[in-house]
Amino acid sequence: MIYGITLILLSIIAVPSLLLAKKPNAKELLEKIEPYQGWIGLVFCIWGVWGIITSILNIGWLTSAPIWWATLLAGSFVEATLGFMLGFGVINSLIIGKNEQAVTKAAELRAKLAPKQGKLGMLGIAVGIWMVIASFLFTIA
Repeated sequence: MIYGITLILLSIIAVPSLLLAKKPNAKELLEKIEPYQGWIGLVFCIWGVWGIITSILNIGWLTSAPIWWATLLAGSFVEATLGFMLGFGVINSLIIGKNEQAVTKAAELRAKLAPKQGKLGMLGIAVGIWMVIASFLFTIA
């Protein structure tokens, strides 16, 4: 359930136009979060990568809970991707830093993903909601 909730929160940060359309006073809240957006993205990117690793390590769930396993993998992938997109600046300065070749490849990847950020955010909200619902429906014994 925590993966679903965090994915929903990340998606709302990634697609601020959704929140602004529903609540006009949300702009103030988003402006308060903006200085920390890179760090939030880095944490969620790591969290998403950890979710991918968890789903791979628990590949045995394919026999007992295939829907939950696929949901965890998909949600973690979306979370890692959105986290990378939001935290690109921090990731670039901390992790990639000195390697020029890695910086250019990361910038190319970011340029390819940037136009899809809105759609990925919408997908993240949908998958996050499904993850919360699925955590109640499918329990791993």
